[in-house]
Amino acid sequence: MSKKETMRSPSLMDALLPLVIMVTMLTAAVMYFADNSSYGPNQIALLLATGVAIIIGLKNGHNWVSIEKAIINGISISLGAVLILLAVGSLIGTWLLSGTVPTLIYYGLNILNPQWFYVAACLICGLVSMSIGSSWTTAATIGVALLAVANGLGLDPAITAGAIISGAYFGDKISPLSETTNLAPAVVGTELFKHIRYMLWTTIPSIATALVLFLFLGFSEDVKDSSESALMLNDLMDKHFDINIFNLIPLVVLLVLAIKKVPAFLAVSIGAITGAVWAVLFQQDFIMSLAGEGVDAVTANIKVVWTAFFDGVAVNTGNENLDSLLSRGGMSGMLNTVWLIICALTFGAVLEHLGMLRKLMDAILKGVHTTGGLITSTVTTCIGTNLVTADQYMAIVMPGRMYKEEYESRGLDPVVLSRTLEDSGTLTSPLIPWNTCGAYMYGVLAVNPLDYVFYCFFNLINPVLAVVYGYVGLNIKKLGKAVTA
Repeated sequence: MSKKETMRSPSLMDALLPLVIMVTMLTAAVMYFADNSSYGPNQIALLLATGVAIIIGLKNGHNWVSIEKAIINGISISLGAVLILLAVGSLIGTWLLSGTVPTLIYYGLNILNPQWFYVAACLICGLVSMSIGSSWTTAATIGVALLAVANGLGLDPAITAGAIISGAYFGDKISPLSETTNLAPAVVGTELFKHIRYMLWTTIPSIATALVLFLFLGFSEDVKDSSESALMLNDLMDKHFDINIFNLIPLVVLLVLAIKKVPAFLAVSIGAITGAVWAVLFQQDFIMSLAGEGVDAVTANIKVVWTAFFDGVAVNTGNENLDSLLSRGGMSGMLNTVWLIICALTFGAVLEHLGMLRKLMDAILKGVHTTGGLITSTVTTCIGTNLVTADQYMAIVMPGRMYKEEYESRGLDPVVLSRTLEDSGTLTSPLIPWNTCGAYMYGVLAVNPLDYVFYCFFNLINPVLAVVYGYVGLNIKKLGKAVTA
């Protein structure tokens, strides 16, 4: 008897047990550690749940060598994201040092009205993300500055993060430059622009509803003292930085590189280096103040700029709020996020290799007889894949492959599946703390996904709307014979 024949397929109980343990432990991590749960407790929860899955796999006839190989392969898919994360850490550090982020904050405090701020933040991020096709780059640049402006105006950082993410993912979702927007139609076999046009039926109502909600929240804010606070912060920034329009050149460079479709890691790295050069050119007084007394200019420039790359910037203006806004960045600030991503992908890789994900998906498909039920199952599977594999690409590819034939057999156009994959797989990824997207947003915006999740209105409304469309039969494109809605 061959080794393959001795392997047993997991039972539904086998597949559910690691998930139940993971969810239980992650819930306990939040209860006991609150906002600090992502700084170790979640990682341990994921690894212990992985251990349970491995024990079940060994019991079912799998060997450790094949499981270890699956883990290594699973982690390897995140290495591109890890490199981008580290580059983003350096970019934030050098852009703080160069005055790029402080200049964005300075102008933002002068221009943006507090009551319209959440709507403006959502729209600005949407336009930038649509033009460059990257929600990650938008959040790491414009998003960081907008969050700092919100803090300066005394606005809620969780709502601001929700507006930033809603706008960033809206723009990313309908941009032909976006990787996920190209991936979804490629997986199901449809054309890119047909896919984008079809997505507008769920995307436009979702973002419009989100903007109305952000407008309501903005006008509900108590902003009586914001102008005085903003003026004080601007005075302090003017005192410590050379604020001028040329400080925004590193941002322009990055946006041009993104529009030209330069690979993200390379574009962000060039943006970080440009920030370092701009710091030397325009922020000599600030660099000397960070270097301390008795340090010559050459040594100060080398040490402070070098430190900004790997450990960010620590500002001491005498104002606690401003110091917290401007003291961050560096590759070291992203290491915890990398740790979380590796642990989450390890868990997902093991479950996929042992056949547990397939078992769960087969169970979901049982009893699905209507178009509404099929779309609901697809949405559920995409969200579940985001939860388990911790990767939005997996949440598009795996359900896409799984459901492709089912949609075809029911006479549904492939764009129905490609749209549903994006409505749920792409949009729910930043809502999950241990998903690569959720961990990234936490690392960049420094707001816990558990805090901003309820304010990502666009990301929450769109999957629900996809299900509603399925059950009422609204704009469900069919091929051939009619399908029951």
